Amino acid sequence: MEGRLRDKVVVITGGAGGIGSAACRIFCEAGARVAMVDQNDAAIQEAITETRKHVPDADLKSFAADLGIEAEADRVVGEINAAFGTIDGLVNNAGIRRYEALADAPWQTWDAITRINLLSFVSMSRAVLPIMRKKRRGSIVNVSSTYALYGRKGMGAYDATKAAVLSFTRTLAYEEAEHGIRVNAICPGFTRTPFHIKRLGQKAVDDLVPPCALRRWAAPSELAYPLLWLVSDEASYVTSATFMIDGGLPA
Repeated sequence: MEGRLRDKVVVITGGAGGIGSAACRIFCEAGARVAMVDQNDAAIQEAITETRKHVPDADLKSFAADLGIEAEADRVVGEINAAFGTIDGLVNNAGIRRYEALADAPWQTWDAITRINLLSFVSMSRAVLPIMRKKRRGSIVNVSSTYALYGRKGMGAYDATKAAVLSFTRTLAYEEAEHGIRVNAICPGFTRTPFHIKRLGQKAVDDLVPPCALRRWAAPSELAYPLLWLVSDEASYVTSATFMIDGGLPA
């Protein structure tokens, strides 16, 4: 792991969540300088403390921002650029969800989910582009969902935004290729995050066998490693790609 992201500055939104915090730790282990962005400052500090247990000398800074507000992206990217001097990678991982059928979800649900799950990806990407264009290199990775492609009941607004993220990824990849910027997406499947354990309970998560080929939940780190690869120079010929990290979940 050591050195794969040496001295690269990587911004991770939703950094206090399960996948986000795992990515922060693993990126730091690989030598990256990490800017962790989340709305919940207390949760960020907890994630930083946990990361430093594994990587005591991690170059890791926290930034609180409500990315549902466009101006917050410009503000926080400006602060990160001032603190680190550059930005090499961006992992758009912020996300919220609501468990409501399409027929029942109020407009406020659509507005809130669209602002975080899609528009924060847009605003953060647009904010880092001038920095990456100047360097003529950079990597943006968007965290979507397997349900961007597969149908299910009860989370229509969430799934619609995750599908839009894939379209946004492809278009941005083609538009920014001439500037040396790569843009890719991953689609996580069943991931054993603190969110799901808190929502369902430890026993329910332990008892639930996901309907995928591997018949188990993913650990958050198993999503973080693909993110690391896509940010790294090892993936220098990869852009406009969508990776299904779902243990073989059938459509």
